[in-house]
Amino acid sequence: MIKGSCLCGRIAYEIAGPLTNALNCHCTMCRKSHGAAFRSRATVQSKDFAWTRGENHVTWYSSSPGSYRGFCEACGTPLLSRFDQTPDVYGLPLGALDDDPGVKPAAHCHVANKAPWFDITDTLPQHAGAFEETPEHSSRAIA
Repeated sequence: MIKGSCLCGRIAYEIAGPLTNALNCHCTMCRKSHGAAFRSRATVQSKDFAWTRGENHVTWYSSSPGSYRGFCEACGTPLLSRFDQTPDVYGLPLGALDDDPGVKPAAHCHVANKAPWFDITDTLPQHAGAFEETPEHSSRAIA
């Protein structure tokens, strides 16, 4: 069981299955939604994810048609992304996890849009666009 929560503690969740497709996304949308140089994220099966506290405090933002980013209404912690096209999987920001996820990002994607003030210094593969077809990026252009 992997647990996660928001900064203020109003919201908590548990994950009963494995996380997959971990990567660091440098697209403009991910940078802005996380206030950071990139977003480290993984995929989780929706059947394996459960809110354990404060689901009513999650605010959903429609970041693009059919894609929704959930965050804490009080502290702003990014918690989850869900998608109309793939309701069986969620995008999970790794930063809100309280436990070791058991995976590490395998690549950097959308580095063509990376922050000009950030240098990637690790040896992970870098992709100008998508690393794989993730629901967040499958049908929209990154601006």
